[in-house]
Amino acid sequence: MTDPTGEIDAYERDALGALAHCTDADSVEAWRIAHLGSKGRLKSMMPLVKQAPPESRREVGRRLNELKRRLEAAFEDRTVAASSAPPPGIDLTEPGLPPAEGRRHVLTATIDRIVDVFGRMGFEVADGPELEDEWHNFTALNIPPEHPARDRGDNFFLGGEAAGHRLLRTQTSTVQIRAMESTPPPLRVIAVGRVYRPDAHDATHYSMFHQVEGLAVDRDLSMVDLKSTLVGFAKSFFGPEAEVRMRPSFFPFTEPSAEVDMWMPVKGSWQWVEIGGCGMVDPAVFEAVGIDPATWSGFAFGLGVERVTMRRHGLGDIRRLFENDARFLRQF
Repeated sequence: MTDPTGEIDAYERDALGALAHCTDADSVEAWRIAHLGSKGRLKSMMPLVKQAPPESRREVGRRLNELKRRLEAAFEDRTVAASSAPPPGIDLTEPGLPPAEGRRHVLTATIDRIVDVFGRMGFEVADGPELEDEWHNFTALNIPPEHPARDRGDNFFLGGEAAGHRLLRTQTSTVQIRAMESTPPPLRVIAVGRVYRPDAHDATHYSMFHQVEGLAVDRDLSMVDLKSTLVGFAKSFFGPEAEVRMRPSFFPFTEPSAEVDMWMPVKGSWQWVEIGGCGMVDPAVFEAVGIDPATWSGFAFGLGVERVTMRRHGLGDIRRLFENDARFLRQF
């Protein structure tokens, strides 16, 4: 009669030796089927219990159970090792590829630089909600109920009277109103953020874009102070050759008002580019927020961040800034 214990020991050495030669997931799985499967070799060892003398059957059964646990544990360990092993054909001594470094979005970098320039000119950053009410978005800015800018087709309204006539703000001038409501003059603030208008998307229009608004309120401010501020920004942002010109215009919240052009580099050559609007704060706006226009004066300006970014980097399509194509964004 064969020695069941010796046969079990021999089989364990053979099975573990075969497992040690399995170097990938496929060979490890083949080993499992051959040894631990329903028709595997371990299953064929079970008759040894019946073949053993009656007084040894308990011991043989115990040894077989221990063998099963050891083989299953060895299989689990080998599975982990095989899954973490490098694929064949990889030269481990070959230098690896450097990890790609993240970077700020070109719009974020532009905003940070604009804020830095105006910060050095004494402007503090102010913030406000993107979901606004009509009073802050229109009424306080001297935009009457019949004004075309309040047309429901030209704004993203979120509901009627039950929703309080809330809308996604169409300009960051709303932050200027909130700043004047909460901070007594004198003050100098700059607001940068997203604004929304239901424009069809094309090379120069997008339904969401960024604006930077500046506001200064003090005694005896004039258009000279406004232009000096814009000239200082232009030269700091675009270089000492940059200039500013102002063309008469009309905005409900400023009087007088002007369009702002800047002499800036575009694709290697210097050009006049329209980048926003400006003017002296209308007395009606001061009255709406409880500031005495007989004592205080102020100027305001608004610049398009996308417009500045596109001109500065020679981009011809605003949609590229929002497509999140990493290949395109890595250029900046």
